[in-house]
Amino acid sequence: MADKLHTYDVLVAWTGNQGTGTSTYRGYSRAHSIQAQGKSPIDGSSDPSFRGDPARWNPEELLVASLAACHKLWYLGLCAGAGIVVTAYEDNAQGTMLEQDDGAGQFTSVVLRPKVVLASGSDLERARALHHQAHEMCFIARSMNFPVSHEPELSISPDS
Repeated sequence: MADKLHTYDVLVAWTGNQGTGTSTYRGYSRAHSIQAQGKSPIDGSSDPSFRGDPARWNPEELLVASLAACHKLWYLGLCAGAGIVVTAYEDNAQGTMLEQDDGAGQFTSVVLRPKVVLASGSDLERARALHHQAHEMCFIARSMNFPVSHEPELSISPDS
C-alpha cells in the first residue's frame, strides 16, 4: 500500500484587539477562535500564566487533549479488532512544560492515564498490551520530540 498524504486546514483568528491592537503588552487580549469548515469554533486564549483567559482552551491543553484523543481512538479501534469490548474510557492526561528564563519553553513529557472498563470475559493482558500498540500507532505521539507515556488502569464491568 502506498503512503497517503493528509492535510488539515484550520483558521486561528485573533479576536483580542481591544481597540489599540498590540500597542502595549497588557493592552490586548490573547483571545482567539479556532475554526475548521463545518465545525463549531473553539474559543482559545493563552495559558492564564501568560495573561490568558482561564475560561478558554489554551494551546498547551489542546496538545495534551490531542495526544489523549489520538491514543483513545487507536486503542478503541484495536480493541474492536481484537474482540475486546470496551464499555467506558476516560483519560486524566497530564502534560509538563518547562518555561525558560527567556520565556521560551517546551513540553518535557505527557502522561496518559486512561481508565478503561471492559466487558465481562475480556482478556485483561491483551487489553493492556493494546495500549502499547496504540501508542506506537498514534500519529500525534509519533510526532512529538518528548516522551509520551501511558499508565492504563483496566477493570472489568460489574454490569456485564
